[in-house]
Amino acid sequence: MIRALACVLALLALAACATAPPQTGDEVQRLATEIRGLGPDIDPAEADRAARIAYSYTAQLAQEYQITDPPLIHNAKVNKGLRPRGLCWHWAEDIERRLKQENFRTLEMHRAIANADNPFRIDHSTAIISRKGETMYDGVVLDPWRYGGVLFWSPLDEDRKYDWVPQSVVLEKRRQEQYGELLPYTGG
Repeated sequence: MIRALACVLALLALAACATAPPQTGDEVQRLATEIRGLGPDIDPAEADRAARIAYSYTAQLAQEYQITDPPLIHNAKVNKGLRPRGLCWHWAEDIERRLKQENFRTLEMHRAIANADNPFRIDHSTAIISRKGETMYDGVVLDPWRYGGVLFWSPLDEDRKYDWVPQSVVLEKRRQEQYGELLPYTGG
């Protein structure tokens, strides 16, 4: 009985951690304004289109991924084969790919990973949109995983929950670590 109660309390705690902030109805416009604010040369029509797509595609993916639970519970279902997709890197990969299809002239997409060096937390991937030619550090995080299919966005420097690192840096470090493990012994 105590074990069952502990499990229920743990699930409630997980669900509470993934509760999205209340929606006000003007999220798309607020995101578009944030994207336009990335620089004076941002095409306002591109910013508006990127914001609309980010929200509408997140909703579409939530249906395709069959999201019915908080992110960590959904992850467990994906890992057990009970859901098709929905891990954070799926969200990041899919939203990045969709936004890149727009061939923006003034906007650019990036990928980032957090917690890669933290053995006590799972890696977390996201997509970031920035002004063309800028780094991800000057961009806006687009994270549909964080609240289980409700788009979270924030300027990267204001996202206090994660320390984002370029995906390429994390993957290269892992490649180097794995390469070092595979090298044959050449000592005496």
